[in-house]
Amino acid sequence: MKITEQENPNLPKLREKTLKLTTSAGCYIMKNKNGDIIYIGKAKNLKNRVSSYFRAGQDHLPKVYQMVSHVYDYDFICTDSEFEALVLECSLIKQHKPKYNILLKDDKGYSYIKVTNEEYPRISAVMQQEKDTSTYIGPYTSSFAVRQAVEEAIKVFKLPTCRKKFPQDFKKNRPCLNYHIGLCMGVCRGNISKQEYNQNIKDAIDYIKDGSKNSIKNLTRQMQNASEQLNFELAIQLRDKISAIEKVAESQKIIDEDISDCDIFAIVANAERAIASLLVYRRGRLCDKADFDIGQPDEPSLMREQLLVQYYSNSGKTPPANIFIDFEITNAEIITEFLREKRKKAVHIICPKRGEMLRLVEMAQKNASEYLSIKTENSKGKELLALDQLTRLLGLKKPPEFIECYDISNFASENIVAGMVVYQNGKPCKKLYKRFLIKTVKTQDDYACMREVIKRRFENYKNNIADNISNGFEIMPDLIFLDGGQGHVNTIAPLLKQMGISVPVFGLVKDSKHRTRAIATGGAEISVSKNVLAFNLITNIQDEVHRFAVSYLKKVHKKGQFSMTLTQVEGIGEKRAIKLMTHFKTIENLKSATKQELAKIAGVGEKTATLLYEFIQKL
Repeated sequence: MKITEQENPNLPKLREKTLKLTTSAGCYIMKNKNGDIIYIGKAKNLKNRVSSYFRAGQDHLPKVYQMVSHVYDYDFICTDSEFEALVLECSLIKQHKPKYNILLKDDKGYSYIKVTNEEYPRISAVMQQEKDTSTYIGPYTSSFAVRQAVEEAIKVFKLPTCRKKFPQDFKKNRPCLNYHIGLCMGVCRGNISKQEYNQNIKDAIDYIKDGSKNSIKNLTRQMQNASEQLNFELAIQLRDKISAIEKVAESQKIIDEDISDCDIFAIVANAERAIASLLVYRRGRLCDKADFDIGQPDEPSLMREQLLVQYYSNSGKTPPANIFIDFEITNAEIITEFLREKRKKAVHIICPKRGEMLRLVEMAQKNASEYLSIKTENSKGKELLALDQLTRLLGLKKPPEFIECYDISNFASENIVAGMVVYQNGKPCKKLYKRFLIKTVKTQDDYACMREVIKRRFENYKNNIADNISNGFEIMPDLIFLDGGQGHVNTIAPLLKQMGISVPVFGLVKDSKHRTRAIATGGAEISVSKNVLAFNLITNIQDEVHRFAVSYLKKVHKKGQFSMTLTQVEGIGEKRAIKLMTHFKTIENLKSATKQELAKIAGVGEKTATLLYEFIQKL
């Protein structure tokens, strides 16, 4: 989006001021007409960075566009280095909380683990302490982590989850389904002693507090002691508990002693909003989770840099040795130096490409996408995550809200048509689909047909904008896909540039079985098979545009065949037959037409109109 002087009349003054700006490192402080600070940023070169906001014709992301439209003046503070600028920026943001900076709003409260005070205690996750005799462990800042830990402990130690009261309800009813499938020890049968049950509760609490590795050590020691005392029944029970812990540890990511202390960040965004998710691992356990509403999305690298700086500055948290992120950041070196100063020890920022840590980063992405779906109407987490993957894959500045895809379809050189499908926020928007009957190309030439379609589409866009017409063509897409390879992209990209349309364009390449194989950029191909959600989205788009184009082709071909049938009527030639079908569109409409209507459209006399009417009624 380009800012104009009509939207911000102060731009000439700001450009003139910026010409005299220093090239040293420092912070710039944007202010609105009332003198309020609305944005604070840092720069290695103040002149270059600030100039980019006010340069004529500069294309901005929506968030930056809105900010620049409100800038009336700015101040700056010079520093000796970019690192000093980063520290100063962080301090100023914390002090002034500018509207357009990341402020990390989250919805978290505190959670506790509740252990009831009764003969047969129960363990549960609760949001607050009550004034009762129960024991509360906590507080924990993540209800998610508390819930997960309690569920795992109940599963491992086969604790009851029913509402029965013990010992009052011993043997009153048959055991529940959980007992029969091995998920409950069956206290209700009355065969579990209070001592044995309370030992299980103690083991479960130790498991929650200390993790599986320490629990296995303690239980193994108890099992060995039981064996030495020839208490083989107890030893078998302890062995089964150890096996249950090991089995659960293999299949979940909540507790894993092989994971060193680390924080895991991921951001998922759509066209209007970005959400960050944080997973905190300490002592091999997921001990905290947080979601932050970042607001309008910005450049991917910049969002993550600001997220790391603001989180560790404002939360008072000490950075761990390893921080995992889902996107490579540009200024990794200076951000690492900043975090190292906070920790007083080495800090590593890592963007994993494979292995267990990549799976945890993907878990953070999934959490962010699900949180974003809650904030976004009519969107699911999987769709948002697919768009996020596609954005990264294609190197886009922001997730595309509107994706258009085009396909050409024909029978030999006859009845050449094209289909345009539109996906909005990852879902098909059928009311915006468009069909094109190729007018200027008479031979089988995909490139020429695609040129005609794209040219007509964006001529319609310009006309609609000029005349304030709303029929779908007035929407500018964020991304264009062409059903074809590099040749299609190399044909269309120069045409779009010539028409003054700045939209990324890519080709969708199929294999010999008509399945999506790769994305063509015009000079190379991008493999999509490893990005499952993005791959599925692209495949769906390609299949949908092919279906839409082919269905239109069949309709046109059928109409053409029927128009040729009308030439059997004396006085109706090929041109008049086509004219009739173009006007009435369907056989049903033709049959409903009066003789006078047929005569008017075909341009024939009463006699020919009567013959035509009688012929149509017999069909």
